[in-house]
Amino acid sequence: MNSIKQLKGWLLGLVLLVGLVTTLVGCSISYRFNGGAIDYTQLRTITIGEVLNKAPIIYPTLAPTFTERLKDQYVTRTRLSLVPQAGDLELHCTVTGYDLTPMSISQDNFAERTVFTVTVQVKYVNRANDKESFDRSFKAYRDFPRTQPFVAVQDDLLREIMDDLIKQIYNATVENW
Repeated sequence: MNSIKQLKGWLLGLVLLVGLVTTLVGCSISYRFNGGAIDYTQLRTITIGEVLNKAPIIYPTLAPTFTERLKDQYVTRTRLSLVPQAGDLELHCTVTGYDLTPMSISQDNFAERTVFTVTVQVKYVNRANDKESFDRSFKAYRDFPRTQPFVAVQDDLLREIMDDLIKQIYNATVENW
């Protein structure tokens, strides 16, 4: 009787081991921490043009800061070399919106909160795979209470919005989301 229990235990262990090995051999998980879905055999360079600011409201430091942060994102997170023109990938960005919109009107007809929105038009060219190229708009926003003047929160909100926009653009281009 004792040997039957040992045999059943041994068989159960063998079945579990075979199942585990089959699962590990049959499945593969691939993580990419840098460079997303970039095929470095075809893509080696990127050109990122100076961001243009054509929004109705011009914040002077927005375009140059956005340009540098966008370049930094691609240089630090990919193995692509930044070149001044004709890269395998090209990004051309234009700020088209820099807007404040009141929301949540109070009883005294003043906005309780205001939404700050930045819109960027992005032309992306992938010379290795033209089907991945696009020309589209990205938008990010943050809101703030009326108790805070816009000039007091503008730079902090703009940093957060730029982070969001850069992630959206990066994900749409090299992460293929």
